[in-house]
Amino acid sequence: MLRACTYRRIIFFCILILSAYRSIAQDTVTADGLYAAARDLAFKDKNYIEAIRLSKKALAINPAYTDIVVFTGRLYTWNKQPDSARAYFEKALLQNPSSADVYAAYADLEFWNDNREKALALIQQGLGNDPSAAELLLRKAKILNANRDYRSAILVADTILALDKNNTDARALASQIRDNVSKNRIGIKYDYVSFDKQFADPWHLASIDYTRQTKAGPITARLNYANRFKQQGLQYELESYPRFSRTFYAYVNAAYSDKAGVFPKWKLGSSLYANLPNAFEAELGIRYLYFSTDAFIYTLYIGKYYKSFLFGARTYLTPSNENISQSYSLLARYYYGGIDDYIGLLAGAGLSPDDRRVNIQLNSNYKLQTYMAELTLRHAVRKMNIITVNFSILNQEYLPGIKGNQLQAGIGYIRRF
Repeated sequence: MLRACTYRRIIFFCILILSAYRSIAQDTVTADGLYAAARDLAFKDKNYIEAIRLSKKALAINPAYTDIVVFTGRLYTWNKQPDSARAYFEKALLQNPSSADVYAAYADLEFWNDNREKALALIQQGLGNDPSAAELLLRKAKILNANRDYRSAILVADTILALDKNNTDARALASQIRDNVSKNRIGIKYDYVSFDKQFADPWHLASIDYTRQTKAGPITARLNYANRFKQQGLQYELESYPRFSRTFYAYVNAAYSDKAGVFPKWKLGSSLYANLPNAFEAELGIRYLYFSTDAFIYTLYIGKYYKSFLFGARTYLTPSNENISQSYSLLARYYYGGIDDYIGLLAGAGLSPDDRRVNIQLNSNYKLQTYMAELTLRHAVRKMNIITVNFSILNQEYLPGIKGNQLQAGIGYIRRF
C-alpha cells in the first residue's frame, strides 16, 4: 500500500513538472512558439489581451517578423483599439509594402470602423502590387456592395470567380450583389408529368411569379396553375426570405387554393436557415398542408460547399398516431460558372411537401413508397437571364404491391431587371 502511494506521488510530481515546463517553454522559447500560443488564445479563448502580451513578447525576440506585426494589429482591431491597430499595420507596411495580407487586415479595420474610402484606397494600393489577389478583390467587392455601387461590385466578384471558380465566398457574394443590382425578378415555369400506369392523363403545371428585393429580403408573389385528375385549378402563393444577420435568415411561405382536389387548400411553411463556419449551411423548419385534414411536417437540412460543389442532405418527418413517416433526399450540385450556373442531381425516397408537382399525393390514405431521381440544369445568359431545365423519374407503389413510374420534364425562365 505504501509503495503504491509513493508511486502515485511520484507520477503526480512528474505531471506538475511537465506542465510547468510546457507552460514556460510555450511562453519563452521562440517567436514562433509565442505566435502559436497567441493564436490559440485569440481563436479558441477570445482572450485578446493575453494574446497581445504574447505577441509583443514574440516581437521583442524578432521585431522584423511581419506576420506577428500584422496579427498584433488584428488583435487590437478585435479588441476595439483602432489607433493601436493602425500603428502596427503602418509598421507592417514599412516592413513589407507588397504583402496582400497587410492591406487586407488594414482594410478590414477601416471598413469595420465605417472608413470605407480609406479601406477602398488600401485595397487599391494592395492590388497595385498584385491585381489577382483574391483576398483583396473579395474585400473590394464587399466595400463596393456596401457603397451600393452594385454594378462595379458584381464585376469584381465575377473576376474572382473567373480566376477561381472554387471560391465559395465570392459565389455567395455574387448572388447577394445580383439581388441588389436587380431589385426585380419575374419568372415563368412549365412542367409536364406523365404516368405509365397510375393515371391515364398527363398533368400540366405552370407558374408565373414576381419577386421584389427589399431591405428585409426578397418577397415573391406567385400564381400556380395545374391541370390534373381531369380538373383545373389555381393556387395563390406568397413567399419571403427575411434576413436577420449575416448568419441567420428565414423562409416564410403561404398558399391558398379553392380547388382542394388539384392543390392543397392551404399550404404554409416556415424555416430558419444558418450560414455556418467552414462553408456549411443548415435549416430547421415546419410545413403545414390542409386537404380535408391537417398535416404537419418537419424538415431538417444540412449542406456543405466544397470547391465547386454543394452537397446536401434533407429529411421530412410527419408524426402520426401510429408512427413517424419519413422521407429523405441527397443533393449534389456542381457550379461550372457563377451562382446561377450549375448542374444538380437529387435522389431520395418519399414525397416532399415543398414540391408542387407531387405534394398533392400526400393526400392519400395509402402511405406511398416513392423513390425518385432528378437532374437539373441552371444557366445564366448575359447575367440577367436564367434558364432552367429539369427531368425527373419517380417509381411509386401507389397501391399495395402495385408500382408505376412517373416521368416529369420542366423548363423555366427568369428575368432580372
